[in-house]
Amino acid sequence: MELRVLRYFLAVAREENITRAAALLHVTQPTLSRQLMQLEEELGVKLFRRGQYRVVLTDEGMLLRRRAQEILELAEKAERELSRSGGELSGEIAIGCGETRSMTTLSRHIRLFRQRYPQVRFRIYSAIADDVKERIEKGLLDMGLLTEPVDIGRYAFHRLPEKDRWGVLVPEDHPLAAKGGAAPQDLLGEPLLLSGRELIRQELAGWFGEAYGAIQVAAEYNLILNAANMVKNGVGLALCFDLDCVASGLRFVPLSPTLETGTVLAWKKDQTGSPAAEEFLRQLRNTGEAFLNEEKKYSTF
Repeated sequence: MELRVLRYFLAVAREENITRAAALLHVTQPTLSRQLMQLEEELGVKLFRRGQYRVVLTDEGMLLRRRAQEILELAEKAERELSRSGGELSGEIAIGCGETRSMTTLSRHIRLFRQRYPQVRFRIYSAIADDVKERIEKGLLDMGLLTEPVDIGRYAFHRLPEKDRWGVLVPEDHPLAAKGGAAPQDLLGEPLLLSGRELIRQELAGWFGEAYGAIQVAAEYNLILNAANMVKNGVGLALCFDLDCVASGLRFVPLSPTLETGTVLAWKKDQTGSPAAEEFLRQLRNTGEAFLNEEKKYSTF
């Protein structure tokens, strides 16, 4: 199965029309049709249901689309990692990141690294910890910035200094907006928006204590930006981190008693990364607090 044929397959899956896909790929329609038929014969399954005006993926075709996207992304990543520019360190470092204050520290390290190695490019993939870990396992990411609690038994990691503080995001005219902190009892009877991550739900359950069984969950979210939009539109109050990026009309109220969580940068154990990724990890481990304190003159969350 050639990468070129997988690109052909994805183009047809996207366009749902062989003639249109052939024009985009700069090949003839008969050539493209023949390549698709040979791919189906090689795999022993039908990938498309062919209609008069469009073609749509079968269940097997949808599975191949997902795998083909991963294969091509991995191949392109390997090509970028192995590239060289006049002997200078180059390539790409792919990092998965959640929504966390520790992104500030990571950004400072990226800035310093690119001052030393300007031919290295970074690719940031934003997602929750579970999705980031899955992409690390598949080799699509070199490392991930993961908020705790998280299972990192299979990973090497470097703990970052910042702590994320939990609170509740409320409309500025809500009674809680005038308070200095939100206690468990303050949130009973309120529709709440919670993270969809099970380990975080367990941590919040510990904070609520016996009151957790009485809370009202209106919705789950994985991105704070979407949660903020729901708060603005009256869906509920969002339990989230304080990222100093509250939308207009909203107020962040810290939880009381205080609840904080740490962050780790994690990568697969016993696996050699690209030269650029290995050098970046060396910088991260060896750069001291003096650098971070000096870098505070640059923007933060």
